[in-house]
Amino acid sequence: MAVTHVAYEADGWGVGELWVEDGVVLWHELPWPRPVRGRDTSQAPSQTPTHPGGPRRSVDPESERRSGDFVAELVRRLLRYFAGEEVGLADVPVDLEYETPFLVRCALALREVPRGEVVTYGELAALAGSPGAARAAGTFCARNRLGLFVPCHRVVSAGGLGSYGSLGLAYKRRLLALERCELAL
Repeated sequence: MAVTHVAYEADGWGVGELWVEDGVVLWHELPWPRPVRGRDTSQAPSQTPTHPGGPRRSVDPESERRSGDFVAELVRRLLRYFAGEEVGLADVPVDLEYETPFLVRCALALREVPRGEVVTYGELAALAGSPGAARAAGTFCARNRLGLFVPCHRVVSAGGLGSYGSLGLAYKRRLLALERCELAL
């Protein structure tokens, strides 16, 4: 199977990227303003996103068409999400191969947190079967490669919003406001 990489532009958000293989999302970079001539990118994250590299493998044309249909529909759903529509993404197949069973449990638990709701890092750890592992849950969120599909923006600290990596708290607040989360409004 081939890894399909596609970039998409969400109005008012920037350019996001997806890596998909055989109908499974391997990686998703949330949209942010990318350096484009003539555009202000002063609010861009301080780091360049990392992504799965590797060569493309050849596939048969029918498999490529099915993959293209999946990716096209997925991009349409993402664009609708960023336009403010209530679009669910928990049904999208994602690659949950992590180093430990705890991280897989974190991902599965987080996919169950409804749009517009939040959990604390401690609550996420408990939902993943490891109460007291709040710091490990925070590490999981910091390393999340499946933004929106494993919605780490819905995880907050016990005392406030917490952090959101190189995208920053303003981006996290904006995602939560888009989902009509009272914490961000």
